[in-house]
Amino acid sequence: MTHRILAETTASISELKRNPMGTVAAGAGLPVAVLNRNEPAFYCVPAQAYEALMDRLEDLELNDIADARLNDGKAPLKVSLDEL
Repeated sequence: MTHRILAETTASISELKRNPMGTVAAGAGLPVAVLNRNEPAFYCVPAQAYEALMDRLEDLELNDIADARLNDGKAPLKVSLDEL
């Protein structure tokens, strides 16, 4: 069976156990796919990449809210940043 691996760098669980920080460093700031018997078991995501992912997710959620409010049939109000 084939599996899609969503990372450029992979490591085995054995490699992760042997050198956890080296495994993280091998990703050069990007996620590392950790494989168990040649199947992705989980992704090791550095803190900075995880924080960026969460910020992006929050932005998408806020955009969905803004889009829903624009489509509610009411006329949008124009305000400047100074008024907020």
